Amino acid sequence: MKAIPFIVVENCKDEIKYYQRIFGGEITILRKQGEEVLNADLHVEGAILKFADTLAAKPIMKGDYVRVFVTIEKEEAFRTIYEELAASGSINVEMYEAPFNGLLAIVTDRNGVCWVMSYYRT
Repeated sequence: MKAIPFIVVENCKDEIKYYQRIFGGEITILRKQGEEVLNADLHVEGAILKFADTLAAKPIMKGDYVRVFVTIEKEEAFRTIYEELAASGSINVEMYEAPFNGLLAIVTDRNGVCWVMSYYRT
């Protein structure tokens, strides 16, 4: 079994670029309707983040029911991603030194997506 985050946003065409700016990676457009991007994938270091526009996914409500847990392999990247997500979103749990010799933080981005971020020192 393989679980892949499926993130619904308004204006997928622009928001997928927002996430690419933060995480890097390559965008694959899966489905369009005219100029609107309805579904797209962001491929980042072997992981896939799936995105859908609200026009395609038709969510019932926006809510904090599912969180995306990401493990970031480099401390510098962790700090950069944390700052970028927090800049236009809100910090749920400030970045802190975790008991497992690493960093943890929880940030809700400008689209209401809650990211549980971890970095493990080796």
